[in-house]
Amino acid sequence: MVQLHRAMRDEAAQEPDPVSSGEVTKATQIIAIYGKGGIGKSFTLANLSYMMAQQGKKVLLIGCDPKSDTTSLLFGGRACPTIIETSSKKKLAGEEVTISDVCFKRDGVFAMELGGPEVGRGCGGRGIIHGFELLEKLGFHEWGFDYVLLDFLGDVVCGGFGLPIARDMCQKVIVVGSNDLQSLYVANNVCSAVEYFRKLGGNVGVAGMVINKDDGTGEAHAFAEKVGIPILSAIPAHEDIRRKSANYEIVGIPGTQWGPMFETLATNVGEAPPVRPKPLSQDELLGLFASDVVGRNVVLEPATVFDMVGRDDVQKPSLEVVYDTV
Repeated sequence: MVQLHRAMRDEAAQEPDPVSSGEVTKATQIIAIYGKGGIGKSFTLANLSYMMAQQGKKVLLIGCDPKSDTTSLLFGGRACPTIIETSSKKKLAGEEVTISDVCFKRDGVFAMELGGPEVGRGCGGRGIIHGFELLEKLGFHEWGFDYVLLDFLGDVVCGGFGLPIARDMCQKVIVVGSNDLQSLYVANNVCSAVEYFRKLGGNVGVAGMVINKDDGTGEAHAFAEKVGIPILSAIPAHEDIRRKSANYEIVGIPGTQWGPMFETLATNVGEAPPVRPKPLSQDELLGLFASDVVGRNVVLEPATVFDMVGRDDVQKPSLEVVYDTV
């Protein structure tokens, strides 16, 4: 028994093999994109997938966010019927879901939304799992795409939202962030999840980071350098981009002002190898920002019993019930 315990400890102490840094050899690259809610994942992916299609690639964009807004920009603001909603309606009608019910296309980009439960009526992560189970029934693993892009909410990396990392469903992860603490906190959590599952034998790595709304302050660049992942693109905080995005216009079109930026991003996304990140500690993450921004000059003052109840209670050393005298 002692030998068995020693063998188990020795095995647990072994470092996993490094992430492969060679060229991805699978015919289809499945890439999961994570980021804080509202950071611009949907904007980035809509324009990236559109540019890839214009470059002759066959691309499938799958929205895995319960908000179901990944494809809104691609389809000019129109809502795409979700897989979960369609599946429920078809089931009630005694009908089977088909590809034509849930997958739609524009200018060479194929897109669909997994969807999620109504607010307060279910688990979003469980909805993601159910959606992928249905995709597998529809033949997901037999589809002939060059790229499958998965848009995941990065605020939560457990349950269904962590599925691509936990189950090696993708070859690599890309994080979208900006020069603010909360988006980099989420990006760091995603890197931590990748590293955690690597230690459990996983193979997913981080291919890099896309900086959205880059104002030039440099915190996101510093984060990527410390974590050890490349910057795939830095999309500027430009009024023209903001205005067109708000009007559901694609800006990643060849021959336009922003076309070259998304052409470079498309190339980088396809060629960047997955690497093993080095997640930061909380103090290291806060250290990327000036103290007046994150409040690092604040001193933690311990609370006392008097603070909580308004009096200094006598500590009773026994479990015996002692009644106060009136």
